[in-house]
Amino acid sequence: QVQLVESGGGLVQAGGSLRLSCAASGRTFSSYAMGWFRQAPGKERELTAAIRRSGTMKYYVDSIKGRFTISRDNAKNTVYLQMNSLKPEDTGVYYCAARDGSIWSLREDAYDYWGQGTQVTVSS
Repeated sequence: QVQLVESGGGLVQAGGSLRLSCAASGRTFSSYAMGWFRQAPGKERELTAAIRRSGTMKYYVDSIKGRFTISRDNAKNTVYLQMNSLKPEDTGVYYCAARDGSIWSLREDAYDYWGQGTQVTVSS
């Protein structure tokens, strides 16, 4: 079992920054590819950013490229999402997810463990 706990969400003005953290406990964190999913109001949850278990490759959805950065610290069992130049359309619940394998998947059902989510609200 892996437990994931997100933190760092909140209310921020457009143009501001937030850093989300996802702390993992349980089985070996470095065995998992990690993803950050976002569920915007009235929309389906989508993969926003992801990182290989080694940290050597990363994925970003087009809408956040150049503004968000995913990283991980396997020694601290934590994955981060640094969000800069935030826009109102970035508003949503952000979920951390772990996939047992080397690389991410775009599919929700490919992930084995999920956090409870953290709310990010960007005001205009």
